[in-house]
Amino acid sequence: MICMNYIDLFSGGGGLSEGFIRAGYNPIAHVEIDAKACDTLETRLIYHRLKLENRLDVYFDYLAEKLTRKQLVKQFSNKELSDSVINKAIGGDNNKIIFERIDNLLGNKTVDLIIGGPPCQAYSLVGRSRDKNRMKDDPRNYLYKEYAKFLKKYSPNAFVFENVLGLISADKGRYFKNMKAHFKRVGYKIDYTILKSEDFGVLQKRRRIILIGWKKEFDFQYPVFDIIKHKYAVKDILFDLQKIKPGYKKAISKYTAPINEYLSKFEIRNGVDFVSQHTTRPHNSQDLEIYRIAIDKLLKYGERIKYTDLPERLKSHKNEKSFLDRFKVVDINGLSHTMVAHISKDGHHYIYPDLQQVRSISIREAARIQSFPDDYYFEGGQGAAFKQIGNAVPPLMAYSIAKKIGEIL
Repeated sequence: MICMNYIDLFSGGGGLSEGFIRAGYNPIAHVEIDAKACDTLETRLIYHRLKLENRLDVYFDYLAEKLTRKQLVKQFSNKELSDSVINKAIGGDNNKIIFERIDNLLGNKTVDLIIGGPPCQAYSLVGRSRDKNRMKDDPRNYLYKEYAKFLKKYSPNAFVFENVLGLISADKGRYFKNMKAHFKRVGYKIDYTILKSEDFGVLQKRRRIILIGWKKEFDFQYPVFDIIKHKYAVKDILFDLQKIKPGYKKAISKYTAPINEYLSKFEIRNGVDFVSQHTTRPHNSQDLEIYRIAIDKLLKYGERIKYTDLPERLKSHKNEKSFLDRFKVVDINGLSHTMVAHISKDGHHYIYPDLQQVRSISIREAARIQSFPDDYYFEGGQGAAFKQIGNAVPPLMAYSIAKKIGEIL
């Protein structure tokens, strides 16, 4: 078991951290600007505490709504746990407050690792295409400098910096070049690669830059990650969930089939005989008609619908040149396309692949596609949950990264 302390910056809903905790690392602090994501982080830390104490029945009561969140936090959180989730924007005067909080939590302990990735909108290809200045004036471009301040302050042995592929090409590569030079100036050798989430058992096509830095005096080389070869498909994570309609809101539902190899091997379905947050957003009749056409085309012909294919009566705008794949069905017989935070806005890009259930995917289905275990609970309501899931690093991928780095360190 790896026993090292880490700080998670720009934590989001905790996908990256979940992988490191599973690998045996100890979180000192999570720093996150979004209050709802912070609630999710605190709830998950309570889960890990109760798991160590063999008291998960209490947590399952919370999932089943036998306990309110206020009762859960009051009875099973504590000052150290709640203080470790720091709801602050990184940068400026906030850094002094954040540093003080972390110093109090550390005591005599040291920080072995810092993990996290700043918001990716400023680097993403979609974000740049939608901004008239191509995000050049966005202050989030320079959050890596704030990240580096934590490296200088706590001098960890190594750090893990995750982001989207657009980071490499943003401003013709200048941002990435400057970022690497900046990390070197604060005392770290660095290397990076582009990882595919499906290589780690995640049933989703997702590409991410994983930059790892380590102290210059360390004999460390960028890890070669073990590739998991498999033939699993999205159908392996949808088959056992209850059939539901748009706008389904029940807190819990029963599994409809025994566990399969995938859900067992990757610890997705674990520890409880019901599933939470298998809930869906409502849709209007026009969207449902479009969904039905899109599902039918994919299932019958293996083709995805384009906006230009729709009957005129179903078109709601005149732009027929860009974003033609606005309506997209999840491929049940293969890997899902990339989950992104836009799923919090509408479900058009994540349509459930079944004519008997014409709807967008549920919170739990999105979480499974991202490899979150079924006992992971996302606070803040449906929109907040989808946003946290879409922004997350898949925990299975994070676990493999954590395990390999731990072996080397």
